[in-house]
Amino acid sequence: MEARRIPFLLVTNLVNVRYLTGFTGSAGMALFGPRQGILWVDPRYTLQAREQAFGVDVIEEKKGILKGTAGWLGKNAARGLAYEASNFTCAQFEQLRTEVGRRVRLRPAGDLIEELRVVKDRGEIEVMRGAGRVTAEVFADLLACIRPGMKERDLAAEVEYRMRKKGAEGAAFETIVVSGPRAAHPHARPSSKSLQESELVILDLGAILRGYAADMTRTVFLGEPSRRVRSLYAAVVKAQSGAVHSVRDGIKAGDVDSTARRILAERGLARYFTHSTGHGVGLEIHERPRLAKGETARLRAGSVVTVEPGVYMEGWGGIRVEDTVLVGPDDPEVLTPASKERWVIS
Repeated sequence: MEARRIPFLLVTNLVNVRYLTGFTGSAGMALFGPRQGILWVDPRYTLQAREQAFGVDVIEEKKGILKGTAGWLGKNAARGLAYEASNFTCAQFEQLRTEVGRRVRLRPAGDLIEELRVVKDRGEIEVMRGAGRVTAEVFADLLACIRPGMKERDLAAEVEYRMRKKGAEGAAFETIVVSGPRAAHPHARPSSKSLQESELVILDLGAILRGYAADMTRTVFLGEPSRRVRSLYAAVVKAQSGAVHSVRDGIKAGDVDSTARRILAERGLARYFTHSTGHGVGLEIHERPRLAKGETARLRAGSVVTVEPGVYMEGWGGIRVEDTVLVGPDDPEVLTPASKERWVIS
């Protein structure tokens, strides 16, 4: 804040509020200044905030959190305030401007907190290892259950049930289970369609543990795969492995994407890879950095990203393999250590 000449910073993104204070409620705003941190909550969350929050004073505000914030700024003769423009509505801005008048200069803060969240500390990494383990264990357990006749929705529900049984808070996102021709849609929702013999099934799952997410995709085949299916699966696994091994401190995010695309292009499959190679993950399932074509941001040790190439063919189906990967100082660490070899279910 000092380097950017920000006297006060108003944090309204609840994910960032949690990151900075530990408070997990659904309503609250935090203000940070040179010598203080304050968390405003409404009466529903007073006790929770006092139990959870660290490094801030908790203030209960009964007449509106933003009104209370503006009042504090006025009483303390604040002259400048930076706010999270990407999370601040026009209505909130107009209310704040009305409340504080022209005496407080308002300006966007940029993505200051999101930039901090890119690199995880030891505690965050350990929690994410746990989330990755739960995710991988659930998939391993499911291999004995997946069979023709199961509905996609039922299998997705089983995934989320087993996550909770293993200690997760729940799913980090809506579990994806798609089969047969529907697997050509990278993010299709589970449906009432039944799994069929001689079909590919994509399972995209991730547990959330103490607020931190894991993200993993595996593709399985029901029955005996043809030579073509085996070849396509091997190509995707090779592209994913190559991209994972390219993940290191200092590499451009776009270069990881290029590695996956180059390997698929060598098999004539580049045009079937229709999305980016990956994204950051942490308190949110999609964070910085983005692993996509042309991205010049450099990965940093302590960042956690997904690596998830795939091929999708309309009318036929799709194959995707994904892991959550920690950028290490030397080598990458896969945080979702589930088998890619056990993909044929006969």
